[in-house]
Amino acid sequence: MDFKKGNIQGVIIQRLVKFVDDRGYLVETFRKDTLPENLMPQMSYISFTEPGVTRGPHEHVEQTDIFTFLGPGNFKVVLWDNRKDSPDNGNRMVLFAGKDNPVTLIVPPGIVHAYRNVSRGESGMVVNYPNCLFAGKDKKEKVDEIRHEEEKDLFYKDFKKL
Repeated sequence: MDFKKGNIQGVIIQRLVKFVDDRGYLVETFRKDTLPENLMPQMSYISFTEPGVTRGPHEHVEQTDIFTFLGPGNFKVVLWDNRKDSPDNGNRMVLFAGKDNPVTLIVPPGIVHAYRNVSRGESGMVVNYPNCLFAGKDKKEKVDEIRHEEEKDLFYKDFKKL
């Protein structure tokens, strides 16, 4: 597949604002009034990724991910539109997110996504507020995930220079 650099319909990048005072800082990672109207988080989880480690690439059939990259750590994030009926099919986006560029990133179904911790010596934290429960109610359903790790030539080339 030949990718094109370009925006991907439905992917939303919201720059985060730190409210700083003498005690430290506070950041609103999302608010109901800043999410698309039909998007309602169903759970949350936090993951820490070691330096140089990549998570993904994968996509979801139904699930929308609401990732918050706030720090610690910085990440290179790569997405591509794999939706057959999308006018942006084949578009690829690359962004840097985390401590130096805090963002909330909304990734709809059909968008393949991966991220790598590009920090030197610092674990990176990512918070996710997906709109579906992992493995469904009581973790008794099939996991909504299509893995793309076997397509290293297609996707991992974005991380080879790091």
